[in-house]
Amino acid sequence: MVGIKQFVRTAFVFSGLLAFLVSCDQQDTSEASLPRQETLYLSGQQWGSPATFNPLAESWQAAWPVGGRFNLIYEPLITYNTLNGDFEPLLGSLVDSLSNNDSIVVDINPKARWSDGVPVTSKDVKFIFELGFNFSGAVTSFVTEQITGVNVDTVFVEDSVSGEKTVLNERVSFIIDKKKRNNPLSVKDALQAIRIVPEHIFSKLLAENGNSLDEVKKMKMDKNPVVSGPYNLSDYSSTKIILKRRDDYWGNEALHGGKLPAPKYIVHPIYKSNEHSTIALREASLDASMSFVPRIWHKKPAGVKTWFDEPPYFVPGAMPMLVVNTTKEPLNNKVFRRALATAIDYAAIKMFAVSNYTSDITSGLIMPTALEKDYIHYEDNAKYGLDFSLSEEQKAEEVKKMLSEAGVRSVFNRNGSLSHLENAKGEKLPTLYITCPAGWTDWTAIVTIAVEGMRKVGIDVREGFVDDGQYWPAMGTGNFDLIMHKPVADVSPSLPWSRFEAVMSSLDWRPIGDWAGNNIGRYNEPGTPEYRPEVDSLIKAIPLMTDRDEIKAAYRQLNQIFMEDQPAIPLTYLPEQFYEFSDRVWTNWPTAENPYAPPQLPWIASGTKILWNLQLSK
Repeated sequence: MVGIKQFVRTAFVFSGLLAFLVSCDQQDTSEASLPRQETLYLSGQQWGSPATFNPLAESWQAAWPVGGRFNLIYEPLITYNTLNGDFEPLLGSLVDSLSNNDSIVVDINPKARWSDGVPVTSKDVKFIFELGFNFSGAVTSFVTEQITGVNVDTVFVEDSVSGEKTVLNERVSFIIDKKKRNNPLSVKDALQAIRIVPEHIFSKLLAENGNSLDEVKKMKMDKNPVVSGPYNLSDYSSTKIILKRRDDYWGNEALHGGKLPAPKYIVHPIYKSNEHSTIALREASLDASMSFVPRIWHKKPAGVKTWFDEPPYFVPGAMPMLVVNTTKEPLNNKVFRRALATAIDYAAIKMFAVSNYTSDITSGLIMPTALEKDYIHYEDNAKYGLDFSLSEEQKAEEVKKMLSEAGVRSVFNRNGSLSHLENAKGEKLPTLYITCPAGWTDWTAIVTIAVEGMRKVGIDVREGFVDDGQYWPAMGTGNFDLIMHKPVADVSPSLPWSRFEAVMSSLDWRPIGDWAGNNIGRYNEPGTPEYRPEVDSLIKAIPLMTDRDEIKAAYRQLNQIFMEDQPAIPLTYLPEQFYEFSDRVWTNWPTAENPYAPPQLPWIASGTKILWNLQLSK
């Protein structure tokens, strides 16, 4: 088998050759009508021709910056700062003193306006949320599991002399559904993720189309849409999307002291591959990117920079892992799953697969980040977790013991190569495969390293690289042995709870063949002898806890159970999104030394404040 170092060297050589070849065909991102000193070029989100800019279309269908959690055109009520965990105001502000386990309360900013001058009001908020109750195909249909409805009150201020009352703002309460999810954390997730749309526009469109949401969703909404954000769609093609600054944006005065965003235009070039964007970033025809760039340190002489100047370069925010199908033999044995996890060379993954863009991994489902580290008990990790200090010889011996305990035996050919595995009955077990998208280069490198480590200690595992059309259905239906997955890819207010829920919750447990949104490994099946009711009890209880010590104790118990049962194998830490920038045209990007905003491109969450702080390079 080809060694991992040789594999990585070959991959880098091929990557460089490919970049050289495609550079001849790279589209021109400069526009004669867009002065470079007024234009910000960002990439990494849009990889194909824009299909629609309709905010009611499915998020996977809607083009940047409409689909997903983008604030440039349509805005949410509040944003979440992934550096410090603060909720920051946008169309509204969170009223912490009133929010509780019964409702989450937000005050709407009375200065908020749509681009046609109409105020943003509770009617707009109720419209997008209630759309989910009225149409099963709405982008907000998931909120029917979270809230029972939206209540509106008017907040008045009384003149201390005259006693006259004037309206201060509207107060919106999102009533938590106690009979369903009963989860304030998920409601807060929704408030910073759902973009508000103009009710006076979309209710009219629905009425004109026989109240058919499907018909309204077919509209492209690409001609001067009514928006609340600081930019609006200017032009687009198969090679670029162009936004133009709205100088009358309400938030300039209300949120940014009267300043305008520095760039007049924002352009998202539509590149054919990561190699294209890397070349453009190095040449400063691109200002910032969220694409994976291997060996970023080689680009730094060309002015490419990151959050940290040294490894790990990026702030960790996501946890790629191997999710194990716990219904299959021998994967249904937790000791065998522990053997799989022990066999992997995590140092090689860190160095070769993800270019050292991560801190050292630790056991468990809690990340050692500023927002989560207080929930980690390292003495538990040492007791229940993996031993990352084992030498190759010690690792092989440890795995051999685990396989024996699990009733599994490695069978080798006469030449010493691995043949297959046998169970305690002497029956040959089929080769196990790790399902992974074929084109995701960092993930395929991770899988290659994992397979090499497992086979080296006698575990019959192979790579299962597939196209996207096979990968997503396999994940949902459980048609896999092990699968690469990144549950909860976005840093949200509910972490680390949402990661435990995604991997371990049995609330929505589905048999193989049925679609599962959570717990795709079918861990902890209710009604079986192995079922651990305390897992679901803890997952249900944590969102309602308010005492910090109680929360820490609950996470500690959950993490212990995860390490004992190993239903998934965390492999490394990666950023929520890669954050690379060039300061050859625009400067004052946030960094670890200047952390005025999170390490996000200025189109998402509280990262959009970057636009008001950028300065032209002198």
